[in-house]
Amino acid sequence: MKLTKKEGEELLKLARASIYDKEIKIKDKGEKCGVFVTIYSAEDHSLRGCIGYPEPIMPLKEAVVAAAKAAAFEDPRFGPLEKEEKIKMEISILTVPELIKVASPKEYPKNIEIGKDGLILRHDGYQGLLLPQVAVEDHMDAELFLENVCLKAGLSQDAWLDAGVKIYKFQAQIFRE
Repeated sequence: MKLTKKEGEELLKLARASIYDKEIKIKDKGEKCGVFVTIYSAEDHSLRGCIGYPEPIMPLKEAVVAAAKAAAFEDPRFGPLEKEEKIKMEISILTVPELIKVASPKEYPKNIEIGKDGLILRHDGYQGLLLPQVAVEDHMDAELFLENVCLKAGLSQDAWLDAGVKIYKFQAQIFRE
């Protein structure tokens, strides 16, 4: 799904409104999409919350509302957002994750395009996800990106070399305030 800049701006307004208004009513919900909402401090651009749905399990606007509320109030890394906090929001609309098929785990880095691909790692009940923009913002190459998605999953940084690991990639259309 490719959205226009105007549609992205409307989703950002919806995300912001959903944080402050518990009774948001959505008429046209849109097709199902994976979505992440990221909240940053407007003062120093530090992360304030990031939650979403990697799979297309609910209509786009419903997913944006749910992810925005969760990022603001339920991200376990942070306390709930305070009304007086000044924030900036970012919405990432995800493509359906695709399993990266390789003959050997050492081939994973060659199959990841930094700045384009986000990663999901799944292994023995553990899961980690990093959005495509994370690798660019943190100046990661493909191998470092893989190591960090392992750490995000709660695994050792070299877990991506385990033959039982499944790694998926996806792309995102990103809208920022």
